[in-house]
Amino acid sequence: MRDQTKIDRLETERLTMRMFRETDFDDYAEMCGDADVMKYLGGATMSRLEAWRSMANVLGHWQLRGFGLWAVEERESGELVGRVGCWQPEGWPEMEIAWTLRKSFWGQGYATESAQAALTVAFSRLEQPHVISMIHAENQPSIRVAQRLRMRLEGRTALMNHPVLVYGIRRPAARSPRR
Repeated sequence: MRDQTKIDRLETERLTMRMFRETDFDDYAEMCGDADVMKYLGGATMSRLEAWRSMANVLGHWQLRGFGLWAVEERESGELVGRVGCWQPEGWPEMEIAWTLRKSFWGQGYATESAQAALTVAFSRLEQPHVISMIHAENQPSIRVAQRLRMRLEGRTALMNHPVLVYGIRRPAARSPRR
């Protein structure tokens, strides 16, 4: 496990990416209970109890792997935007850059902004040679985010009995110093 203290908080131009805390739970439960948000994430909304377990799972991933999904907070308002980060629970084929945003924050570029920060961590701090994002074939907004991250369609697979597209990207080669 890597030292999580170095990556437990990130800042982008408009966002703070940090560990989840109990005060995030109402917004997190609202996100997980929204049918539009969950449409391409298995299709079923979560009860408050299921959302609690989901948030605990996210925090547990940090403890077991030393990396995970951050709570993404809008810096200006302090509101919870969603969850974004590096994800690789047991059974995942590779490290995934994953994102889920509350519906009120869709269409503002926050998914791309925070996923780009997570991708940078995956390549630079976690030293991953390749990362993926698994996306439902009908989830056009997430496909566009993956494409903005310069990910390319690499194949198809099933994730928890749901067919998904696999987008991936390799770590850029290090530049040699010029002589």
